[in-house]
Amino acid sequence: MLNKRITLLFLFTLLLSLQGFAQDKNFYIFLCFGQSNMEGNARFEPQDTLPNNRFKLLQAVDCPERNRVKNAWYDAVPPLCRCNTGLTPADYFGRTMLANLPAKVKIGIINVAVAGSKIEIFDKDNHQSYIETAPDWMKKMAAEYNNDPYARLVELAKMAQKVGVIKGILLHQGESNTNDTLWTQKVNGIYTNLINDLNLKAKAVPLLAGELVNADQGGACASMNKIIAKLPEVIPNAHVVSSAGCTCAKDRLHFTAEGCRKLGKRYGVKMLALLGHKIPDVD
Repeated sequence: MLNKRITLLFLFTLLLSLQGFAQDKNFYIFLCFGQSNMEGNARFEPQDTLPNNRFKLLQAVDCPERNRVKNAWYDAVPPLCRCNTGLTPADYFGRTMLANLPAKVKIGIINVAVAGSKIEIFDKDNHQSYIETAPDWMKKMAAEYNNDPYARLVELAKMAQKVGVIKGILLHQGESNTNDTLWTQKVNGIYTNLINDLNLKAKAVPLLAGELVNADQGGACASMNKIIAKLPEVIPNAHVVSSAGCTCAKDRLHFTAEGCRKLGKRYGVKMLALLGHKIPDVD
């Protein structure tokens, strides 16, 4: 009798364990990568920090200042990248998504970004040679991702796949690759590696790439937007998010909090449309 009870207890415990790691098809995971605007340069404000228990962040690095440890899930409030970063388009991407999705859906964000870096830092095979020539301040950022931001993104994504479903990839990068005509091919290599390494289907996982600070704001790297516009010619499931009217800081490189919110909402509207949901009105 005792053995039977022990066996039943073991089976019950095992069942609970399996349920704890069951994949929830209503938990939508989005991978975010890029440089400083994706990392979060704008200072966030109290309105940006209201938590939503359906909006989650898988922490990429230890963040003792925020009582966060890497590889754990938290409410997605800024900063969504490293401890001392700010508001990112992913913040209002997620909020826009949740405002227009059924209540049963949750959103999970993974953000691996390195300020000032070229797209080469996410090159699966050649990132090391790029990091070796990077300035010391960038090397310190890369070190938080074990000197391999791409591998860290994949590692986190695989963790997330145990509990949710990867629905898309968000990119905001290009300032450091301005006028690099090979940029679209480099992004394609990263996207293809992500699809293969995570066993995804390209047709089901769109890539959203945001424009840099627009020419209408005097963007210092606005010429790069012409190259970003060509990304869908190389990646069939890539889509460009306009930055027109998104205000910027005095450096003309980084979005203000207001500009970042507007850009993030546009990422959300685009993804909602691609997922077949009603599109809200966003300017």
